[in-house]
Amino acid sequence: MGKDPAAPHGSQARRGPLQRGLGWVGTEFEVTVGPVAHGGQCVARHEGRVVFVRHSLPGERVVVRVTEDRHPGYCRADAVEILEAAPGRVQPPCAASGPGRCGGCDWQHVTPALQRELKAAVVREQLARLAKLEDVTVTVEELPGGPLRWRSRARFAVDRSGAPGLRRHRSHDVFVLDDCPITAEPAAQAVLGSRWPNTGAVDVAVDSAGVVTTTRLDRRGHPKESRVLSPGGEVPRDPVGRAGRHAAGRDWEVEGTGFWQVHPAAADALVAAVTEYAQVHAGETALDLYAGAGLFGGALAPAAGPDGRIVCVESDPAACAAADANLAALPQAEVWQGDVDAEGLAGLLDELGDGPDVVVLDPPRAGAGAAVSRLIAGTGARVVVYVACDPAALARDVAAFAGAGYRLASLRAFDAFPMTAHVECVAMLVPA
Repeated sequence: MGKDPAAPHGSQARRGPLQRGLGWVGTEFEVTVGPVAHGGQCVARHEGRVVFVRHSLPGERVVVRVTEDRHPGYCRADAVEILEAAPGRVQPPCAASGPGRCGGCDWQHVTPALQRELKAAVVREQLARLAKLEDVTVTVEELPGGPLRWRSRARFAVDRSGAPGLRRHRSHDVFVLDDCPITAEPAAQAVLGSRWPNTGAVDVAVDSAGVVTTTRLDRRGHPKESRVLSPGGEVPRDPVGRAGRHAAGRDWEVEGTGFWQVHPAAADALVAAVTEYAQVHAGETALDLYAGAGLFGGALAPAAGPDGRIVCVESDPAACAAADANLAALPQAEVWQGDVDAEGLAGLLDELGDGPDVVVLDPPRAGAGAAVSRLIAGTGARVVVYVACDPAALARDVAAFAGAGYRLASLRAFDAFPMTAHVECVAMLVPA
């Protein structure tokens, strides 16, 4: 692999002893890359300091250029020259990938099979370090469709000139794009290559029927205008209209650019894992926390039967409206609008009276948090099914559940975000 053509330093770049402190930015030196770390980087060491290296692989010998140096114990760097490549390194399929360029993907330079191995290693490491669970078996399962054109929903940043793209890694700078190979082609074409004046970002989603919805956001992230691109043409729509999704053998209604699993195959895979772990019985009560449009609650309701009760809790009004529509034919399912925080959940449990038999939660990237995890454990539910898009947050919450008497009984992981460092996990927690 050759040196990054954008590198400002030649082969005579400084590689000698460096002074500790906040002065390494822009300097280059050789390192041998160690294990993968959370966040799409690997760990190396130089002169007693940890170096988090992007665009590298474990076992490689590389020249790095320091990009960030704000902490005395570690710095961040890009691999700008590959001296000894590791098996599994490939030419990135995206021309925008590489040091100093688009920050949207982490593993464009890695075969899909090795990407899944690296993600499994990260999940194991986070569970070991944060939840003190050693030797958890983790296999990241491949989803159908391949590593490109899977992203059905995306947010593209817009620079001051109105040009769309994605931000550089750990930067507010927008790297302008004319295509994004991991984004579904209709969605990418609807945004990229066009100008979006007076816009901070553009949300775009393509539904199961191929209908594309775009929503312009202002510089503060507030929606300005939505448009729907269908075979009949482009029609202004404000507020955001509804889009159709198909999963678990039925159609679902969701806000046009609202939350839904990004990978087209992810919803089916996650529903299968959640229902397998939950094993809801007739007459049982289940909570679906952070319910979104009601996907998991709707999938669990038939097993609960007419005497069961499925309570879906969601804070977003538009998602609650979609959930109401999606669950209208299931009288045992109900939608409650409210925050899933310690105060809100405590009030919900008081109103329910009897504790739930099953709790399913799909929190945002930051996780549920220790307080909510302890409250859920306090219900005495026979099983808790935790859907997580961040292994560190999952591990922290698993530790909180362990402190409250629940153990990790099983775990499945899915490669729902190929080419990135993200991985989706479904954890089964039962009373210890």
